[in-house]
Amino acid sequence: MSARVFDPLRLDVQALAGDAGELGGDWPLRQFGRLADMLHAEAPPLDADVISWSARGEQRAARGAPAQNWLHLQARASLKLECQRCLQPVPTDIALDRWFHFVPGEDAAAQLDADSEDDVLALTRALDLRELVEDELLLALPLVPRHSVCPAPLLAPGEAADMELDPVHPFAALAALKQGGPLN
Repeated sequence: MSARVFDPLRLDVQALAGDAGELGGDWPLRQFGRLADMLHAEAPPLDADVISWSARGEQRAARGAPAQNWLHLQARASLKLECQRCLQPVPTDIALDRWFHFVPGEDAAAQLDADSEDDVLALTRALDLRELVEDELLLALPLVPRHSVCPAPLLAPGEAADMELDPVHPFAALAALKQGGPLN
């Protein structure tokens, strides 16, 4: 008997759980449009930027009920987000390690999700695992990405131009008047 081949873009979670199947690999960060939009404008995704992921299905026995379908999802990525202090790229490692309980139907998922601490999703015959990975990575992003110590402080608008000129002291005109000199 040969093992089934599972397509992560059209994943049959129930079959994966029933076979205790495992999937994994790397996807280019460029394929994750919403996640790529969160990157620093000067640090677009490169060919070497990937999201590493793995998924494992499992069926768990339940008392007096059919076996429950579970999916263990792990993913990690290294992103260059925008530091909220200095506005420069800040390398940020994101990782997720989540279990999802799949139940038949949206109503059952909503009911169980309200009563449970587990992540509950409606069972579907064709789950786009890449979309689920992107959703979960977006949720794992820091609210305020920042360097622990910024490489360069952010200058206020016009402050950079002021630094190039000799600073004018506010009482220079008063000192010139006291010495009998002309006002500038």
